[in-house]
Amino acid sequence: MNKAKSFFMVLSILIFLAGCAQNQQEKKLAGFIKDYADKFQPLEEQYNQVYWDAAATGKKEKFEEQANLELKMRQLASDPNGFAFLKKMKESGQIKDARLVRQLDKLYYAYLPNQIDPKLLAQTVELNNKIQETYNSYRGTIDGNAVTMSDIYTILTTEGNTSKRELAWKASKQVGNVIVGDLIKLVKLRNEAAKKLGFDNYHTMMIVTGEQDTAELDKIFNELDELSKEPFAKMKAEIDELLAKSYGIGVSELQPWHYHDPFFQRVPLLYDIDLDKYYAKADVKEIVRKYYDGIGLPVDDILAASDLYDRPGKYPHAFGGAIDRKGHARVLANLQNTDRWMETMLHETGHALYSKYHDTNEPYLLREPAHNFTTEAAAMFFDRLSENAYFMKEMLSLPDSQMEKMDTSCRKYQQFGKLLLARWVLVMYNFEKQLYANPDQDLNNLWWDLVEKYQFVKRPPGPADAGWASKLHFVIAPCYYHNYMLGELLASQWHHYLVYKVFGLKSDKGVSFVGDKRIGRFFRKQVFAPGAVYSWNEMIKRSTGEYLTPEYFVEQYVK
Repeated sequence: MNKAKSFFMVLSILIFLAGCAQNQQEKKLAGFIKDYADKFQPLEEQYNQVYWDAAATGKKEKFEEQANLELKMRQLASDPNGFAFLKKMKESGQIKDARLVRQLDKLYYAYLPNQIDPKLLAQTVELNNKIQETYNSYRGTIDGNAVTMSDIYTILTTEGNTSKRELAWKASKQVGNVIVGDLIKLVKLRNEAAKKLGFDNYHTMMIVTGEQDTAELDKIFNELDELSKEPFAKMKAEIDELLAKSYGIGVSELQPWHYHDPFFQRVPLLYDIDLDKYYAKADVKEIVRKYYDGIGLPVDDILAASDLYDRPGKYPHAFGGAIDRKGHARVLANLQNTDRWMETMLHETGHALYSKYHDTNEPYLLREPAHNFTTEAAAMFFDRLSENAYFMKEMLSLPDSQMEKMDTSCRKYQQFGKLLLARWVLVMYNFEKQLYANPDQDLNNLWWDLVEKYQFVKRPPGPADAGWASKLHFVIAPCYYHNYMLGELLASQWHHYLVYKVFGLKSDKGVSFVGDKRIGRFFRKQVFAPGAVYSWNEMIKRSTGEYLTPEYFVEQYVK
């Protein structure tokens, strides 16, 4: 045997042995994943059902059961031997199968934040659920009378009396002062856990384990600040003039309660058209059913399983998703026939559809959205339709004669709404960063510093209180809010792709997205079915031909 043959024979043997080693490692990992999924699946399904029951009823025993199940799920991912195995697999470089790599990444980041002292883990879960229970059952009061958030929204969008508006606005914030002490304790517990895992604080840990990069996010939001500041200031000045005139006061006299949302998250209903008027005589639930059915994404099963109307003790806002990873999706809401609830129902049903249409042939761990912000993007793509004049024309049977004026007004609403969201997310993102960096600082005044900086809303007279803590996202979705803005960027990217690439149009003028089954096919095939098979940016590239870019959001709403 010559030397060349000998060399290639040895090389072939080495390659064969390496392949065998890789194959053995992949088998071990596949077995570990199956064992984990077999244990996690029933816990997750039971937890989701109990979470639903707790939100729907406000019953104390349900919140206790929810806390116990959450702890069991987190304990499953707290096993140090399991984490060591995952870490070894991740560092070995021998896992080549794409789906195994994705499951390994997801499990690694699920285990990492749970590698903490069991007592600390239990304390965190218990306190988190205590705050949620208080929040769900709490009702603010006006003159000693309990009011729901739906009552407060109605007052803030219809009431002309400034004193009554002020009382309603303050009622919306009362729960913040009730829960703030426990919330700060929770922040410190979360930080304690993060620091023991080598992170500077919990905020950083959540970004990293969410497969994102803090420096990249800071860059995106700094750019967003610069791009949106001037156009937002111009539109805010226009709104302030209209608001002040409607109340018979000067612009300098405007207070936070003069806007139509407790956190100034929504555009006041002032632009030549009262959108609520169009939905008041409609059936929002039926519009949702007809719209999604028309694009090939039927939701009868979702609506049948949903809990849509207000009652005492019920979670006062809305959410949508699935009880399991088998497509059994539903929505919890407090529905009224208004523009706000038209938008909300389109949004939450969008979340539910994302969960409904995951490909059940894919591995259990991959039957979830590619990322939190991609499910937000899908929900946002659809919720924008509530203020699309041509959607309203089709779904509410409006005459052609109204379209030009309505389209102009709706586009103004949408543009300001998206700029407003960008500025609001800047408040939330920067506040949470600083909250976790130093929870002992003067958070009440920090909040108003950021509101004044980014939203241009002046703080009310008197000492600053903890009304900021009435935003439940600080508890149930910490360090998450930036995903809403990333979702808007992606929703605009999908909008651009569908209008210009799929529909082949030269403009989105007159596009209603009503009755076109190409939309349903696009979302089912390109977004919903793959779930988490691909990383979020790879899924975006596969669905639009390019990675995530702010270009189309800026084109649509900022310029």
